[in-house]
Amino acid sequence: MSGTVAARAAAAAVAVARAAGLRVEDPVLLSQGVNLVVHLRPVPVVARVATWTPLLRPAVARPFTREVQLATALVHLGAPVVPPSDLLPPGPHVHDGLVLSFWRHVEVLPDRPTAVEAGRALGRLHEVLAEVDLGWTGDPLDTPFDDLAEFVRRGAELGADPALVERTGELAGRLRPLLGGPVGHLHGDAHPGNLLATAGGWRWTDLEDTSLGPRAWDLASLRTSGLLDGRTAVAAVPDPPTDDELAPFGWLRRLYSGAWWWVHAAREPVHRAEAADLLARAVAEVSAGLG
Repeated sequence: MSGTVAARAAAAAVAVARAAGLRVEDPVLLSQGVNLVVHLRPVPVVARVATWTPLLRPAVARPFTREVQLATALVHLGAPVVPPSDLLPPGPHVHDGLVLSFWRHVEVLPDRPTAVEAGRALGRLHEVLAEVDLGWTGDPLDTPFDDLAEFVRRGAELGADPALVERTGELAGRLRPLLGGPVGHLHGDAHPGNLLATAGGWRWTDLEDTSLGPRAWDLASLRTSGLLDGRTAVAAVPDPPTDDELAPFGWLRRLYSGAWWWVHAAREPVHRAEAADLLARAVAEVSAGLG
């Protein structure tokens, strides 16, 4: 695993696992985005380490805690999600200044969901989410709004156009009162890339963006995805909303993606031009929609 950040994150995961008595011999990098994900072979444990995430989530222990809490509750209710590890406390842990959590390793097949499969899988997840009550406090959709507030504070520092950063905050504020609906626990980032094919069927992963809020926030992830036909996916859920009902949630998704792409660009500076274009297009789209 090359790179200082990746090496430090992998070392933290190995150190915590070994301290818990696990015999880690051959850690293998599974993915490296704003978080690093590493399989601690030969034990069936995967570590998730917050590497670049704190750029927009300085209090990153909170979303990692929420993720473990929600996944644990969903597993107990029989939901198709990747479970937290049962071989050591799933966390979150802090080591060498990094926040990390541990998950059960599942064999992932190369299949990708069709639009209908993704919509039905999200509908089933929402049925179980409706049974969950973890006693969380906070405003609806506090995760995306807190992240966007941090982007307003730090976006120019990350390299984004200060005028677009300020405009992003203004538009998010205008969208907030438009995002109504019954409030419950959400996946938070329910795009098809977070729906894994396994021998036991489709399983949702990556619940770090979870919050309380209307289910339309999750549905907007499918509707705006470029990985499948979003309209067909949303039509496959029970009682699907109309495009007009989803529009404000989709606009918030555009701003949210535009903000987070600057975190990717901090990790990979070659993507700065793409990040600038994505944020500009998001601001233009949302401005036109609200105008």
